[in-house]
Amino acid sequence: MSDNDINKIILPYSISVRELAEKMDASPIEVIKVLMANGVMASINQNVDFDTAAVVASELGFEPELETIEEVKPEDVGEVPFWRRVIADEDEKDLKSRPPVVTMLGHVDHGKTTLLDAIRETNVAGGEEGGITQHIGAYQIEHKGKKITFLDTPGHAAFTSMRARGAQGADIVILVVAADDGVMPQTREAANHAKAARVPIVVALNKMDLPSANPELVKRQLSEIGLVPDEWDGDTIVVPVSATKKQGLEDLMEAILLVADNKEIKANPKGEVLGTVVEGELDRFRGAMATLLLQNGTIKMGDTILAGKAHGRIKAMFDFRGNRIEKAGPATPIMVMGLNDVPKAGDLFRVVESDKEARAIVAEMEAEETHKSSTPKISLEDLFAKLQAGEVQELRLIIKADVQGSLEPIVNSLTELGEKEPEVSIVILHQETGNISESDVMLAAASDAIVIGFAVEADNAAERLAEKEGVSVRLYTIIYRLIEDIEKAIKGMLKPVMVAKTIGRARVLATFSVSRFKVAAGCRVLDGEIRRNANIRVRRNDETIFDGEIGSLKRGKDDVREVREGFECGIALKQFHEFQEGDILECYVIEQEVI
Repeated sequence: MSDNDINKIILPYSISVRELAEKMDASPIEVIKVLMANGVMASINQNVDFDTAAVVASELGFEPELETIEEVKPEDVGEVPFWRRVIADEDEKDLKSRPPVVTMLGHVDHGKTTLLDAIRETNVAGGEEGGITQHIGAYQIEHKGKKITFLDTPGHAAFTSMRARGAQGADIVILVVAADDGVMPQTREAANHAKAARVPIVVALNKMDLPSANPELVKRQLSEIGLVPDEWDGDTIVVPVSATKKQGLEDLMEAILLVADNKEIKANPKGEVLGTVVEGELDRFRGAMATLLLQNGTIKMGDTILAGKAHGRIKAMFDFRGNRIEKAGPATPIMVMGLNDVPKAGDLFRVVESDKEARAIVAEMEAEETHKSSTPKISLEDLFAKLQAGEVQELRLIIKADVQGSLEPIVNSLTELGEKEPEVSIVILHQETGNISESDVMLAAASDAIVIGFAVEADNAAERLAEKEGVSVRLYTIIYRLIEDIEKAIKGMLKPVMVAKTIGRARVLATFSVSRFKVAAGCRVLDGEIRRNANIRVRRNDETIFDGEIGSLKRGKDDVREVREGFECGIALKQFHEFQEGDILECYVIEQEVI
């Protein structure tokens, strides 16, 4: 293989910044920096065209080429998901047929969701026992005695996010194309995603009931993107359907089973237990809940699972109808309760020996992430020291404000300040109305900028990313204070103002003895949340009788990082043991004052 082959990279006509970074094994921040240097401001989830992506790839040492349909072949594009490799290593005699897993992709408004609903309702009307009483992101239907599992994640964005983690769960993709609209850009993109993931495609030619339907034209368009209909001697099954009229659904099910039979979809029910997280949520009454799609092995009540960084022993397990079950086999969608945290969609999960082993694996993962983490970013507090040391010559800002009427005077005032202070140039990288988002923080991380918000908030995802990346986010409600702080920072006069912020309250319901902390309190969280790494005030009769650190926070027997409103927990403090029933525990954190 030549050096040219090693550095060659095949890019589609449109790709997100995140996917582009992954293709080059680079960090998204590195890609964003190159884009910024070329005058393109793009967030991590924003798509860029081939020409733009090619410039980035070239600057990072790659030789970019535009992807063609002929180049998107199962044998040379797309890494085989980890769980498929595990199954491939199983002994052939242990493999059994399992239901195919199907997901739907296609252009916006071509009827993906309507078609999913039509299939589900038809199956219920056909006498499916118990019906479908609870939507959990995945469900099974039965056609002529054979089961088919549907991932209810219409849209290639969700499909791609799962594939990006090496955990793509579908065996067959139904590409929904409207007969009156034809092949659209998103249709092409969805087809490329499916091909890159090595997944066979069945085309559902939807909206055939409309007078404007032109199926022959659409079939020609499909041929042009490499999906030649089987009636034209191609290998793509094209099924005419009408989701609204519920026509052609039987034929579509037959096509799915035909492709599944040809593909010989198998798994080992007695093999290693692993699969994919379809979705996760925090239920107010049941805690962290995860919808899982099992791909190999058999999962049972009481098993300890590790899903991403979330882990725990399964305390309850439900099928897609919401019925309690004791075990589940391959290609079965289930919902489980008992994890210590909410896993992310697309995370791989597997069964481990114990919670201790799971914690050890998570600790290794976090240690690796810490090792890879970026250096601390600049903040207003340390700006003057960096100026004096010659480390920075400019202050880069991202400005977010509630309305345009606030944004303009802030930008004008900062521009004037920059002209008056020759020590440092003030560069406003981005200015916009609206709350501070994850994209704003990602841009700041890529450019060593500070995020300034006026009369706005930072959403939860942005706060988490800012903490992880070390990005300084400052919020103001008075314009002159904002300008004054920037000026003080440049002159080395700014001092941070720290305040205690209450984030949750809990009531002591009972006390019990523990070996390490003598006495702990059994509590119910009244509002907000209790965090293990925060401080606690013990209030009795409206007086604070203790103020100190949390020693231990548990739910049941499990150590947890936080407990939210409505849940019960056990709390032990490091230097206080004289709890009484009825005491109010105020959990607070020390943070910079919002001016």
